[in-house]
Amino acid sequence: GRADAPQPISDTDRRRICSRAVMKLSSEWIMKVNAINLRPGSAIEVDGKLLVVTKNDINQPGKGAAVAQVEARDARSGLKSNFRFRTQEQVERAELFDAEYQYLYEMEGVYYFMNQENFEQIEVPADVIGEPRDFLQENMTVTISTHEGNPISVSLPQKVAMEVTEADPVVKGQTQSSSYKPAKLENGRPTLVPPHIEAGTRIVVMTADGSYVERAKD
Repeated sequence: GRADAPQPISDTDRRRICSRAVMKLSSEWIMKVNAINLRPGSAIEVDGKLLVVTKNDINQPGKGAAVAQVEARDARSGLKSNFRFRTQEQVERAELFDAEYQYLYEMEGVYYFMNQENFEQIEVPADVIGEPRDFLQENMTVTISTHEGNPISVSLPQKVAMEVTEADPVVKGQTQSSSYKPAKLENGRPTLVPPHIEAGTRIVVMTADGSYVERAKD
């Protein structure tokens, strides 16, 4: 036999090649997502850009297939763009790494957090956190999603306790079931509270929009 004749592949090599092909296929499959399943906070790659979904509206025209109208923020520039996908269209999903961080402080629009495991600090621009940043409290534990070390999104606890600093006085004869009244929280955010809540009361609110949940237990 000639020295350059192709050598037969051993069973071990064949298994290794097959498993590598399966792993490649499965990783590619995992990294795709149907446009209809995109949620706020999902990270996707479109035309080489890393985007974070901020909104996904599914529109069903009179005729034809439903369309996903996706609003997304460029993770690097912060600019927002709109994209239209067919609902079953496969979109490239970016690989994110989630870790728990402790909120330290804010300086000139940059928020500083510390990794709970290795104590490394990370700087997060205000627009990456969005409006929920008003509800950040010292030492609060949040989840930060990063892509190649860059912060992509910050998830706060769903609820937080805050003091009401301003509230309209209780009107005599107003019942528990009456409509909510305007109030202001200690972070300056406006909210609506039940008639019996007065200034100085601590309440639980949703960090997503500042809406009232209940009177705080603490």
